[in-house]
Amino acid sequence: MDWYLMVWRKYAEFEGRSRRTEYWMFVLFNTLAILALAVVGGLGVALIDKGSGVGGILFIPLGIYVLAIFIPGLAVSVRRLHDSGKSGWLLLLFIVLGCIPIIGFIASVIQIVLMCQDSDPGMNLYGPNPKSQGQAWMASGSAGFTSMGPGEQPQPFTGENNCGFCKNCGRPFKDDTPFCSGCGVRR
Repeated sequence: MDWYLMVWRKYAEFEGRSRRTEYWMFVLFNTLAILALAVVGGLGVALIDKGSGVGGILFIPLGIYVLAIFIPGLAVSVRRLHDSGKSGWLLLLFIVLGCIPIIGFIASVIQIVLMCQDSDPGMNLYGPNPKSQGQAWMASGSAGFTSMGPGEQPQPFTGENNCGFCKNCGRPFKDDTPFCSGCGVRR
């Protein structure tokens, strides 16, 4: 449930990267919610309606929910494509190709395969690897600051291996990138 709520907190954030777990948990909870709301609407039509058209009102929450998840669904899909190093504009291509009968099926299969791909290790064009951010937190001390004694002010963490090598995995830093290309830890 935390993964689902994480997507809602990043409502229209199209930049950055999202893990597979974040994307697929959002898809799972949306599928369950849509099925539950569709069942409620269907029961309303079957039990209440009896020709009067009143039972169809119970489909309104389904329509509102589908409209509400549209933007965060697009955003998490774009961030998921970013995580594997692909452009978010591919999503637009998949939507357009989805309107063509046979090609749409093939495009849907390709989209599912891309959404199942593992993250690019380390930093890519769209930011640091979200998988290694938890490791970066632990590797850099307390949120990037050295431990403090009583009455001391927090000081930025420098670590022992800050001379061109990652303090987490030992790989050399390339150029002036702020993140390790191997594990995503901040310099």
